[in-house]
Amino acid sequence: MSDTQQAMALLIATFDKYAGKEGAKDTLTKGELKELIQNEFGDMLGKASDKKALDSLFKGLDANQDNSVDFNEFTNLVSCITVMCHEHFSKK
Repeated sequence: MSDTQQAMALLIATFDKYAGKEGAKDTLTKGELKELIQNEFGDMLGKASDKKALDSLFKGLDANQDNSVDFNEFTNLVSCITVMCHEHFSKK
């Protein structure tokens, strides 16, 4: 597989690793999203233990307001973070 294909497969695998532990297998609950953020992003997004920030992030990601984050909504998060990182490191 190409690097891009490997990155896509890794995104899918990462989402699937956390989705379905508490709710539906194809979505993330707020608790699952918190665990994913803590384990996969570290402090890059701030402290996942900050309930107010996590609530705000979850609400922003949950575009269809079904109280869960699906894969499409998750990829919006990853895409935004990737763009911000690219901008940051391009300036150096």
